[in-house]
Amino acid sequence: MPELCRFDGIRITIVWFDHNPPHFHAKYGDAEVEVDIRTARLREGWLPPRLRRRLLRWTREHQTELMDAWDKVSAGEAPDKIAPPSR
Repeated sequence: MPELCRFDGIRITIVWFDHNPPHFHAKYGDAEVEVDIRTARLREGWLPPRLRRRLLRWTREHQTELMDAWDKVSAGEAPDKIAPPSR
């Protein structure tokens, strides 16, 4: 699973050749979520509310880059890293 970004203890990855709809995985400790890239909404899982809000805000700010990463990973290519949110 290529790591796209890491911030606030959250590790963001995309699985090689994963199923649609385009999404990524975010892991924080034992908590893990799937986030739909197009809607910037949780598909499943749980994160503490403050981190969930921060993650979804970051998702909206980087939707184009996330879709590019999805397309690359779906084609078997390595995705580019995405910048973490500014403090």
